[in-house]
Amino acid sequence: MILPRSIITHDADHTIRAGREIAKELTAPLLILLSGELGAGKTTLAKGLISGLGAAPEDEVTSPTFTLVHEFRGAPPASIVVYHIDLYRIDGPADMATLGLEDIFLAPAVILVEWSEKWRMPSDWPVLKISLAVGDDHTRTITLC
Repeated sequence: MILPRSIITHDADHTIRAGREIAKELTAPLLILLSGELGAGKTTLAKGLISGLGAAPEDEVTSPTFTLVHEFRGAPPASIVVYHIDLYRIDGPADMATLGLEDIFLAPAVILVEWSEKWRMPSDWPVLKISLAVGDDHTRTITLC
Protein backbone atom coordinates (compact mmCIF):
# COMPACT_ATOMS: atom_id res chain seq x y z
CA MET A 1 0.00 0.00 0.00
CA ILE A 2 1.37 3.39 -1.00
CA LEU A 3 1.32 5.96 1.76
CA PRO A 4 0.12 9.46 0.81
CA ARG A 5 3.01 11.90 0.77
CA SER A 6 4.74 14.69 -1.13
CA ILE A 7 8.21 14.62 -2.63
CA ILE A 8 10.05 17.72 -3.81
CA THR A 9 12.53 17.31 -6.67
CA HIS A 10 15.01 19.85 -7.99
CA ASP A 11 15.70 18.69 -11.55
CA ALA A 12 14.79 16.01 -14.11
CA ASP A 13 17.33 13.49 -12.77
CA HIS A 14 15.94 13.90 -9.26
CA THR A 15 12.39 13.38 -10.60
CA ILE A 16 13.47 10.18 -12.37
CA ARG A 17 15.14 8.94 -9.15
CA ALA A 18 11.94 9.71 -7.22
CA GLY A 19 10.00 7.62 -9.75
CA ARG A 20 12.40 4.71 -9.28
CA GLU A 21 11.95 4.91 -5.49
CA ILE A 22 8.16 5.02 -5.77
CA ALA A 23 8.27 2.03 -8.15
CA LYS A 24 9.78 -0.12 -5.38
CA GLU A 25 6.40 0.08 -3.63
CA LEU A 26 4.24 -0.80 -6.65
CA THR A 27 2.71 -4.12 -7.59
CA ALA A 28 0.40 -5.10 -10.43
CA PRO A 29 -2.46 -4.75 -10.97
CA LEU A 30 -2.37 -0.99 -10.49
CA LEU A 31 -3.83 2.03 -12.25
CA ILE A 32 -1.67 5.16 -11.83
CA LEU A 33 -3.38 8.44 -12.68
CA LEU A 34 -0.88 11.25 -13.34
CA SER A 35 -2.01 14.86 -13.42
CA GLY A 36 -0.25 18.19 -13.74
CA GLU A 37 0.07 21.08 -16.14
CA LEU A 38 2.03 20.86 -19.38
CA GLY A 39 5.72 20.65 -18.50
CA ALA A 40 5.14 19.57 -14.90
CA GLY A 41 7.24 16.43 -15.32
CA LYS A 42 4.70 13.65 -15.87
CA THR A 43 6.75 11.89 -18.55
CA THR A 44 9.97 12.41 -16.60
CA LEU A 45 8.39 10.75 -13.56
CA ALA A 46 7.06 7.99 -15.84
CA LYS A 47 10.66 7.28 -16.96
CA GLY A 48 11.59 6.61 -13.34
CA LEU A 49 8.48 4.58 -12.58
CA ILE A 50 8.80 2.37 -15.67
CA SER A 51 12.55 1.82 -15.30
CA GLY A 52 12.12 1.25 -11.55
CA LEU A 53 9.57 -1.47 -12.28
CA GLY A 54 12.09 -3.16 -14.57
CA ALA A 55 9.88 -2.80 -17.65
CA ALA A 56 12.27 -0.67 -19.77
CA PRO A 57 15.40 1.46 -19.50
CA GLU A 58 14.78 5.18 -18.99
CA ASP A 59 16.05 6.11 -22.44
CA GLU A 60 13.36 3.93 -24.05
CA VAL A 61 10.54 5.76 -22.25
CA THR A 62 9.20 8.69 -24.24
CA SER A 63 5.94 10.56 -24.20
CA PRO A 64 3.24 8.62 -26.04
CA THR A 65 1.58 11.91 -27.06
CA PHE A 66 1.27 10.91 -30.72
CA THR A 67 1.11 7.13 -30.44
CA LEU A 68 -1.16 7.46 -27.37
CA VAL A 69 -0.15 4.10 -25.84
CA HIS A 70 3.25 2.48 -25.27
CA GLU A 71 3.53 -1.07 -23.96
CA PHE A 72 6.62 -2.16 -22.03
CA ARG A 73 7.35 -5.75 -21.02
CA GLY A 74 10.03 -6.45 -18.46
CA ALA A 75 12.42 -9.33 -18.79
CA PRO A 76 11.95 -12.52 -16.75
CA PRO A 77 11.74 -13.33 -13.94
CA ALA A 78 9.62 -10.25 -13.14
CA SER A 79 8.13 -9.88 -16.64
CA ILE A 80 5.98 -6.96 -15.55
CA VAL A 81 3.79 -5.30 -18.17
CA VAL A 82 3.40 -1.52 -18.10
CA TYR A 83 1.08 0.46 -20.35
CA HIS A 84 2.02 4.15 -20.62
CA ILE A 85 -0.95 6.14 -21.93
CA ASP A 86 -1.06 9.84 -22.82
CA LEU A 87 -4.52 11.36 -23.20
CA TYR A 88 -3.38 14.91 -24.03
CA ARG A 89 -4.75 14.73 -27.58
CA ILE A 90 -7.99 12.94 -26.67
CA ASP A 91 -11.13 15.01 -27.22
CA GLY A 92 -13.92 13.18 -25.45
CA PRO A 93 -15.52 9.75 -25.18
CA ALA A 94 -15.53 9.01 -28.93
CA ASP A 95 -11.75 9.49 -29.16
CA MET A 96 -11.26 7.44 -26.00
CA ALA A 97 -13.33 4.58 -27.44
CA THR A 98 -11.09 4.38 -30.53
CA LEU A 99 -8.09 3.47 -28.37
CA GLY A 100 -9.45 -0.03 -27.63
CA LEU A 101 -8.08 -0.06 -24.10
CA GLU A 102 -10.57 -2.57 -22.68
CA ASP A 103 -8.13 -5.48 -23.12
CA ILE A 104 -5.41 -3.92 -20.98
CA PHE A 105 -7.36 -4.94 -17.88
CA LEU A 106 -7.38 -8.65 -18.80
CA ALA A 107 -4.07 -9.48 -17.09
CA PRO A 108 -2.28 -7.84 -14.15
CA ALA A 109 -0.28 -4.85 -15.31
CA VAL A 110 0.63 -1.35 -14.25
CA ILE A 111 -1.28 1.22 -16.27
CA LEU A 112 0.20 4.70 -16.19
CA VAL A 113 -2.09 7.45 -17.51
CA GLU A 114 -0.89 10.98 -18.27
CA TRP A 115 -3.60 13.68 -18.44
CA SER A 116 -5.73 11.42 -16.26
CA GLU A 117 -8.52 13.97 -15.92
CA LYS A 118 -9.65 12.65 -19.33
CA TRP A 119 -9.70 8.99 -18.15
CA ARG A 120 -13.27 7.64 -18.15
CA MET A 121 -12.79 3.85 -18.04
CA PRO A 122 -14.12 2.16 -14.92
CA SER A 123 -11.83 -0.30 -13.18
CA ASP A 124 -11.88 -2.24 -9.94
CA TRP A 125 -8.06 -2.18 -9.82
CA PRO A 126 -6.27 -0.29 -7.05
CA VAL A 127 -5.65 3.33 -8.03
CA LEU A 128 -2.70 5.57 -7.19
CA LYS A 129 -3.17 9.25 -7.96
CA ILE A 130 -0.02 11.29 -8.49
CA SER A 131 -0.11 15.01 -9.12
CA LEU A 132 2.86 17.12 -10.17
CA ALA A 133 3.19 20.87 -9.67
CA VAL A 134 5.96 23.26 -10.65
CA GLY A 135 7.17 25.68 -7.97
CA ASP A 136 8.38 29.25 -8.50
CA ASP A 137 11.95 27.99 -8.08
CA HIS A 138 11.41 25.29 -10.78
CA THR A 139 11.18 22.53 -8.21
CA ARG A 140 8.55 19.84 -8.72
CA THR A 141 6.19 18.75 -5.99
CA ILE A 142 5.04 15.18 -6.52
CA THR A 143 2.00 14.33 -4.42
CA LEU A 144 0.90 10.72 -3.99
CA CYS A 145 -2.61 9.94 -2.77
